[in-house]
Amino acid sequence: MSSAETSTAAPDARTERRAKRIAKNLTSFAREHGGGDAVVEYVGSVATRIVVVGADGAWGDQVAPSYAVGKRAAELAGLTLHDDFEGELGLKVKTGAYEWKRMAGIQI
Repeated sequence: MSSAETSTAAPDARTERRAKRIAKNLTSFAREHGGGDAVVEYVGSVATRIVVVGADGAWGDQVAPSYAVGKRAAELAGLTLHDDFEGELGLKVKTGAYEWKRMAGIQI
């Protein structure tokens, strides 16, 4: 195997390992909340956020080191991927007093 092949294969294996670790958390969340939908979003140049919405409206998020890792983790967890957080997916989310208080505090 040439050094070019080695350097190309290494990131894929690393991405897969990282994605599998994150997928465990996503799978657990989805199992507890009757399945799940996800949106993978960039959070700047060095991170990606996976927002998960359960069938019951509960939501959570997980940070991944790259978009590729985040997308792969969501796929491994069996989540339905969406391009954005609008429409039906946004309407599924149930927020409580804590979230409303936090949002109000940020707006001030």
